[in-house]
Amino acid sequence: MSIEVKIPAVGESITSGVVSVWHKKSGDFVNEGEAIFTLETDKVSTEIVAEKAGVLETRVPEGREVKIGEVVATIDDSEAPPEEKKAEKPPEKNKEPEEKKKESEAEKKGAEEKAFVAAGADRGRPGSPTPSTTLSPAVRRVAEEEHVEPEKIAGTGKEGRLTKGDVLAAVQERDKAAEKIEAREVQPSADGRFTRKRMSPLRRKIAAQLVMAQQTAAILTTFNECDMSAVQELRAKSQEKFMKKNGVKLGLMSFFIKACVEALKAVPVVNGRIEGEDFIQNNFYDIGVAVGTERGLVVPIVRDTDTKSFAELELDIAGFAVKAREGKLKIEDLQGGTFTISNGGVYGSLLSTPILNPPQSGILGMHKIMPRPVAVNGKVEVRSMMYLALSYDHRAIDGKEAVTFLVKVKECIEDPKKLPLDF
Repeated sequence: MSIEVKIPAVGESITSGVVSVWHKKSGDFVNEGEAIFTLETDKVSTEIVAEKAGVLETRVPEGREVKIGEVVATIDDSEAPPEEKKAEKPPEKNKEPEEKKKESEAEKKGAEEKAFVAAGADRGRPGSPTPSTTLSPAVRRVAEEEHVEPEKIAGTGKEGRLTKGDVLAAVQERDKAAEKIEAREVQPSADGRFTRKRMSPLRRKIAAQLVMAQQTAAILTTFNECDMSAVQELRAKSQEKFMKKNGVKLGLMSFFIKACVEALKAVPVVNGRIEGEDFIQNNFYDIGVAVGTERGLVVPIVRDTDTKSFAELELDIAGFAVKAREGKLKIEDLQGGTFTISNGGVYGSLLSTPILNPPQSGILGMHKIMPRPVAVNGKVEVRSMMYLALSYDHRAIDGKEAVTFLVKVKECIEDPKKLPLDF
């Protein structure tokens, strides 16, 4: 029976993706649970696995944009695994003496087989697709390696049979067509002063999401500054012991996650979202942490941050960073967050206005720590300062609530004793 392989639903607001690479080719046998292709969306790459074992037949090429629910391949589960087919053949070891004796007989048999195949070709209609049984091993191998369909290629051999040259010529024509498409996508100007290039489906999706966020919510940003001296001193004092005990560094992000949890508890509306004409108040604290990758920014979700220790938070963040760089994040890693933290400071950003991550109502922007002169108890001192930015949906959150939230974060960072320290 032939089973359809459809693009699964991979996110709340994701409607399409790109088949970036086929891990298996048409005609390959796939096992249940084996990855058959990678689907790329605007935020994550997801490996799609086979639901049943069988022979795969792909329907779309690599690089094609596909919609959720679209059929991209079929799996014939009536086919036996290649191991079983090989087991039917008797072993051919230690037969060299017999093969030498019967060499002339083998040549005769080969000639008879060729005559039989030619006769079969004669019985077919002129110009009809060539059955796969008439392909020589060399032609079949090239067709499989180059991922072409032999039945769509006109044969020039005897009785219309496909030759190796026919398949290679078809591959050449396909590559030329691809080059022409690429040439159309990248068009230099007549004077060479600029180049026009079509955006990839992923980049177009990212652009649409950002515009949607700006047009849907009433985004406003409020700012404050934070003295990082106390946190830096605590980290320096506890780092060695923390590393030995937990095998991971004590970073800044765990402090900000804990500070945000305290602020979300103090100002619950920031932890909610608008859904149609209703307001959904979340009573859990799943915080997204923005991670930069070669493909762009992804936001994996750290679950139940109110109940986790600093070590557990740092381990989660480190694990997500590795998975993001290796492209192994799963879609469930990115779903269901209630609030987001973005750290542009790692790239040197001094100040920014982060964009909301729909359908969330708030996002905190961290920035570069800079030594600056500040007034402390009537005296000017140089302190390690960071600008903080809170972008929020003004439809749900009033200015007073937003400022109160950000001040609470600032107080927790400047006096870490207000946090539930467990190290």
